[in-house]
Amino acid sequence: MRSHCSILLALLCAVVSGELVRYDNYHLFRVSISDKGQLDLLQQLEQQNDGRTHLGSHLATSNFQSILDAENPPKKSARNAETTFGWEEYQTLEAIYEWIDDLALQYPSILTVQSIGQTYEGRDMKLVKLSQQSGNPGIFLEANIHAREWITSATATWLLNELLTSADPAVQELATAYDWYILPVANPDGFHYTKTTNRLWRKNRYPHNVLCAGVDLNRNFPYHWMEGGASQVPCNDIYAGPEPGSEIETRNMIEYYETIADRIEFHLQLHSYGQYILLPYGYQDADYPDNYADQMEIAEAAAIGFSTRYNTPYTFGTIADVLYVDSGSTTDWAHGYHQTPLSMCFEFRDNGPYGFVLPADQIIPNSEETLDALIAMLAKAKTMGYFQRS
Repeated sequence: MRSHCSILLALLCAVVSGELVRYDNYHLFRVSISDKGQLDLLQQLEQQNDGRTHLGSHLATSNFQSILDAENPPKKSARNAETTFGWEEYQTLEAIYEWIDDLALQYPSILTVQSIGQTYEGRDMKLVKLSQQSGNPGIFLEANIHAREWITSATATWLLNELLTSADPAVQELATAYDWYILPVANPDGFHYTKTTNRLWRKNRYPHNVLCAGVDLNRNFPYHWMEGGASQVPCNDIYAGPEPGSEIETRNMIEYYETIADRIEFHLQLHSYGQYILLPYGYQDADYPDNYADQMEIAEAAAIGFSTRYNTPYTFGTIADVLYVDSGSTTDWAHGYHQTPLSMCFEFRDNGPYGFVLPADQIIPNSEETLDALIAMLAKAKTMGYFQRS
């Protein structure tokens, strides 16, 4: 672990030089948290850089840069101009956007791509809609709202490709029976920043503070905003912003979702990491959703689906019950404010040494088991009366 001062200096030097922040010889510790009291203590000690001396921990690696270097090896660096978009490596924002634009040209009768607005730095927030017939119930899939969680946009694009090209009848059923609204990168500025400056950046890039930019967009939504698990300190990773819906990216998502909310049966956030299926709600002292029992059954079906292919275990329950308290998330907002019947968050691999820096060779396995989970959970939900055609 390095001091916050040394990390800040490293970041400032990288910004000045135009180079990526490096973490050579940075030690990574995993800290075991067994109750809320320990979580509160860790958050206090984080400011003192002393969490590992007061809580159970073990050294995951003595050189975090080696994990970063192994995440996305430049397999195609010598032949970029000749290669096509794929999932053997993590793609840039520009590559993702070019790929979905090309898809819209290939499948003009069923696929549309639109910008739902621009970011603080002027980038489009591109959304893909896949619809093969009128009257379908809608599924809204959101990825990469946290900039460093690259596996989420990689999985979202892989899923889209499968919906368009798979010969598997179960996948074809998903493609024809539902309208899919896919936002592959909900935080384009932050995602771009992880590629150019700091791989571990989480927030957007709006400079609310002279020293620290960015708001955690998944704490900025106007439903029980700042009711636990969020911060009012601009330099904190979970800074919720000066007010609910303060960020242009948040407002773009809100305004677009309001135009389709009556058609959406399932809102799904993709995150990493920890292998969880999370249900509303996450805010402090939250009640359970009215359809909590249904959502738990559907989440159990998803967990079974996740484990079928590679034996990957997933834990399921409400955000506050199985992970931690948070507030202002899109999962809570979609279900609580818009009454979207099903609203969940998948926290992808892993539980091991990689965390946010999942190696690229796990993109396809992670995506495959996510597809298995979706097939299982949507089938279960239909038997319970969800996803009826209009």
